[in-house]
Amino acid sequence: MEASEPHQDRLAGRAVEVLEARRDRLPEGAVEAFEVRQDPHLGRRVCPLPVPGRVAELVPRGHRVDWPTWLDRGPRMLRHVLDLCRLRTARGLAVLSWLAGGPQPDDLDWLWDARRLTGPRQDRMYAAAADVPEPVLGLVTANWTWVLDTCHGGRVTAPYLAGTAYPADGHAAADAAMTLFQTYDRHPEARPAIAAAWAAARVTADWCKAAELHAAYGVQTPVFTYPRAARPVVAGIRPWIERLFRLR
Repeated sequence: MEASEPHQDRLAGRAVEVLEARRDRLPEGAVEAFEVRQDPHLGRRVCPLPVPGRVAELVPRGHRVDWPTWLDRGPRMLRHVLDLCRLRTARGLAVLSWLAGGPQPDDLDWLWDARRLTGPRQDRMYAAAADVPEPVLGLVTANWTWVLDTCHGGRVTAPYLAGTAYPADGHAAADAAMTLFQTYDRHPEARPAIAAAWAAARVTADWCKAAELHAAYGVQTPVFTYPRAARPVVAGIRPWIERLFRLR
């Protein structure tokens, strides 16, 4: 037991360094919203503090995406799904930046606009996503690499994205899940985009769950993530994924 104390001290010291460095980089108006700890077996763990209600309310609304509920094998359907994946990913990262303590703007109409991301609205959403701290973004990329590495990626991503988008309409959720699953299955080039949308959505929801446990029991609760895999060597890693996930 005594032999492990120096090792634990080094881990604790690195965790403190991470926290202090992150505090120095907090944008003006940001608040401390999470803690980072080093687990000797699981590595870096991100533990949210309780989330203000006005920020937590953004998460379920962020899931609302009009995923298509019909199947069309033509290129137009594929482009539409990819555009929605980009919107869902950027929106999820923007919300995640505010969950992580970033300053939240008062006007959010631009966030809920369902049209294709372009122009100033895209710049604003990408800028919000760029404020996600590195340890927090690491949660998203861990999920993303894991789901692309498993042979069950379509079965994992499609029901989650569809179910959270249509929580009160089981028929629409089932139809959208089938559309997303078959798109994932038939179009390998679409898999990184669908996986990115799922990864961002999962982390925002799991962040709130961990924060609720912290508020209820007063103990650090890490955000759940799937095990990180190697960076995928697949077709379809589009420039917006590289930008939002800081892959280059």
